[in-house]
This record gives sequence, C-alpha cells and structure tokens, in this order.
Amino acid sequence: MDKFTPQLHALGVKATIGKGERSDAVKHALKTYKAVYLVAAGGVAALLAKRVKRAEVIAYEDLGPEAIRLLEVDEFPCFVAYDMHGGDIFVQGVTQYARK
Repeated sequence: MDKFTPQLHALGVKATIGKGERSDAVKHALKTYKAVYLVAAGGVAALLAKRVKRAEVIAYEDLGPEAIRLLEVDEFPCFVAYDMHGGDIFVQGVTQYARK
C-alpha cells in the first residue's frame, strides 16, 4: 500500500494503521499533510476488533481487507509510529519517543 498512501494523505486521510515500518515516501507525506501512522502490537487483532464501534468502507471495496475504511473506535490501544513532525518509533524506541 505504500505506493498509494501519499495520494491518500493528499486527499485528506489523517491516520493509517499498520504493523510495520513504512517507506520514506509515506513518512514524507505524513509531514506534508500533517497525518500520523499508527501501529499495534502483534497478536492483538481480536482485542482491537472489539474496540471498533463502527466501520464503513469509503473507498476501494473491491480490495477487501485493504479497502479504505472510516473507523469509529473507543479505547483503541496503539502507538503513533510516525508523526507529522518526523518522529519515528522504529528509530527512537517507545520510551524515548514517549518523552517528547
């Protein structure tokens, strides 16, 4: 999805959720369009699914699990992996990043 993500941010998407590192193009788009990339700890999909109050496919329904969804969540445990200021949890680590 990295090759599509910058365009999605240009169109107004303010947050995406994943589980691993993203390309430099995505990190640049986050800064440019003031957006964030969130990650969750591995193996918590069942917990996260319980926290989704509403999910609506808003684009690319034919992509199935990769479709663009608008989520309404409550107490959704995840980390900001990349922020709009260039913060990078994969480089800085959770403890150092949390101090900023």
